[in-house]
Amino acid sequence: MKLALFDDNRLGVVVPGDAIIDVTGALPWPHDPDPLTAGWWRALCRDFARVRPALERAARDGVGRPLGDVMLRAPVLGPSKILAAASNYREHVTEMHTVQERTLGRVEPWMLEFDVFLKAPSSVVGPGADVVLPPAVVTAGQEIHHESELVIVIGSGGKDIPADAALEHVLGFTAGLDVTVRSPADRSRRKSYDSFSPVGPWIATRDEVGDGSGLDIVLTCDGDVRQSVCTDDLLVPVAGIVAYASSVMTLEPGDLLFTGAPPGVGPVRSGEKLHLEISRIGGMDVGVV
Repeated sequence: MKLALFDDNRLGVVVPGDAIIDVTGALPWPHDPDPLTAGWWRALCRDFARVRPALERAARDGVGRPLGDVMLRAPVLGPSKILAAASNYREHVTEMHTVQERTLGRVEPWMLEFDVFLKAPSSVVGPGADVVLPPAVVTAGQEIHHESELVIVIGSGGKDIPADAALEHVLGFTAGLDVTVRSPADRSRRKSYDSFSPVGPWIATRDEVGDGSGLDIVLTCDGDVRQSVCTDDLLVPVAGIVAYASSVMTLEPGDLLFTGAPPGVGPVRSGEKLHLEISRIGGMDVGVV
């Protein structure tokens, strides 16, 4: 199933033929469109297996609307946190030696080891939105890079989740850009500016995507391929990321985990158009201003 949020943060199921069916009325909780108080969304992530039959009936009986007639929103509301994996593709680790020498004047070995860090939930925007380059960063001449990533959406959540049970705690997957300022500043600050976490276009539930392996990620900028990778190349796969992250902090329903940047990171500039596509999930366009 492909779950989308659209218009006034209504819940939709995306169906073949580029259509969406409004299934908000099938929810067992009141619909609150305010992302700050929309507990129904986190409850849906936690209790999806229980609610799914009603959503399937509503999708089967409902009337689809063309996707072009609705405004897709980011497929997440009020996550308690966004976590992101660092240094999770071998070729990206290699290229970062050159990137750091150019942007920092030195190589920071600790940044080239796998780990997780936090991004601000307020950095999230949806498909079709713009990445806004911070004026002070642009004036300082610092590079701002694109990082196209598979994103995990947590379902039931938990603490100290074992790797062999980790997928049971995953609702599904979406596509995301971890936009990054290259500077000596703290990693979380450099990646948390407003609009620096575009995600979308919807969530493909785990039964459609599997364990997150075998997915092709392609990012183009004005039609030119910038990044192209398969998630089989992840150094730590999805289950391992969930297990490791949950050993540090409790994962809550609706939290997002970015799985790491593939090789090919590079600067984005005002006026460019980015298109991110992940097989078995979907694609989204993002502008840069």
